[in-house]
Amino acid sequence: MSVPTERGARSGHDRSFAALLVVTAGAFVGYVLLLPVVPLWAVRSGAGETGAGLTNGVFMLVTVLTQLMMPWLLRTRSPRSLLAVGTLLLGAGAPLFGLFTTLPGLLAVSGVRGVGFGLLTVTGSALVAELVPAHRRGRASGLYGLAVGLPHAVMLPVGVRLAELLGFVPLFWIAAVVPALAATAAAGLGRATTPFRDRPPEGRTPLTRGLLMPWLAMTPVSVAAGGLVAFLPLAVGSGAGSAGLLTFGAATVGFRWVAGHLGDRFGSARLLLPAVSVAAVGLVALALGSTGNGWLAVLGTFGVGAGFGGLQNAALVLMFERAPAGAASTAWNIAYDAGNGIGSAGLGAVVAAGGYPTGFLTCAALVAAGFPAALHVARRARRAVTPTSPASRGGRNR
Repeated sequence: MSVPTERGARSGHDRSFAALLVVTAGAFVGYVLLLPVVPLWAVRSGAGETGAGLTNGVFMLVTVLTQLMMPWLLRTRSPRSLLAVGTLLLGAGAPLFGLFTTLPGLLAVSGVRGVGFGLLTVTGSALVAELVPAHRRGRASGLYGLAVGLPHAVMLPVGVRLAELLGFVPLFWIAAVVPALAATAAAGLGRATTPFRDRPPEGRTPLTRGLLMPWLAMTPVSVAAGGLVAFLPLAVGSGAGSAGLLTFGAATVGFRWVAGHLGDRFGSARLLLPAVSVAAVGLVALALGSTGNGWLAVLGTFGVGAGFGGLQNAALVLMFERAPAGAASTAWNIAYDAGNGIGSAGLGAVVAAGGYPTGFLTCAALVAAGFPAALHVARRARRAVTPTSPASRGGRNR
């Protein structure tokens, strides 16, 4: 291949990757705006805290069920179409929340949006591996994390405030229009029109042996993050809750980006254990802060966000190294979304029985259960790298 041809190919990859980032950012604005708002809407509609947790829980359940179909869909359908349809479904369901004040109706709308989110998330993260060379995936995952994480950093607290200022129904329409506009950018995914038909079948389960340990390290932190996002404003009040959500989102996106650079240089396997540890400490601080110390609660959200962001990047890169893109993306997104759904529904039940400090301490214990998996990955990486090997100098992951 000539140099001009190589440059043209890279330019095509870069344009397609930029389009992916635009679609992703717009879709996640619509998603994140409603993440803490729908539970509040459910509580004010009389569903109670258990019902509030179920709204996000059902959303994530349907998301995961959709994600389980994604390795097959990616081999039979255009990734560009899957990304656009997922974004549109996610947004189109938002105004329907305003039509329902009963729990069954709210759960049905959450399910429709969950289908769209499942299509969006797996296709988007799989395209990171497809559009970017292997040696740039850590940084590319960091940029993709910015497209996902900046909406979290900005829109989590903004959603609650906008619901108070504008009302819930106008906010539902905003959460519909932004993803619809973002979906038009999918036309720029010129390199994502062909299904992954050249890939061998990836099996019935995304959790192959190579994916299991990163998955086990990440999932408990996803559970804790899902509970935090759903219940922080209820646990510490709207003021500290908004500050905590902003801090959590900023830490998540910032440390996901940092982890991308560190992972390319030193190896993503080395990042799992520190990330899990920081998240666990943050949850303990959040539990203590939920008894009345708002600033300690906000500090705790920083720790949870920093650990969660680092884990997101490190686990995704490790999974791409160990499995085809479709299977790796499916496994990673199930860890993220199933964890969030379980955290939302599960923490609601624990809080109803024992209060918010007990709920957050339970999350901390669950995160600590991921230590063995993170330690296994780190030890395997150390055994695989000798002092004179290229991997020891280049940070290769195992």
